[in-house]
Amino acid sequence: MPLPRFLLDDLARQVAGRAAGDLVFSGERGAVMRSQTFQRARLTEAATTVGLPGFHPHALRHTAASLAIASGADIKVVQQMLGHKSATMTLDQYGHLFGDRLDVVANAMDAARASALADGYPGRGD
Repeated sequence: MPLPRFLLDDLARQVAGRAAGDLVFSGERGAVMRSQTFQRARLTEAATTVGLPGFHPHALRHTAASLAIASGADIKVVQQMLGHKSATMTLDQYGHLFGDRLDVVANAMDAARASALADGYPGRGD
């Protein structure tokens, strides 16, 4: 899972003074926190408090994928991040989020051509 710098600083405070193998977040009685425990013990109550009843931890996964794509992650990076078996599986779920990038590709192609022309490469077979 990629961790942006702003989260690393917060996480560093959470792990200060812990041994390398210690859990950062644990469930009841210090055990590994399972998603059901997290949802039941913390998330459901917090989500309801802020007006999001029925919020599920899996929504955080979708948010992470969406933010990664919006930040420029390619499909293979998102596949690896989510642990999907194939890029096809990832594209089936998140492909619609890659749709508005044709202008970025066109601009990059324009810039590459301009750079090549500036370096003396012929532009149209001339």
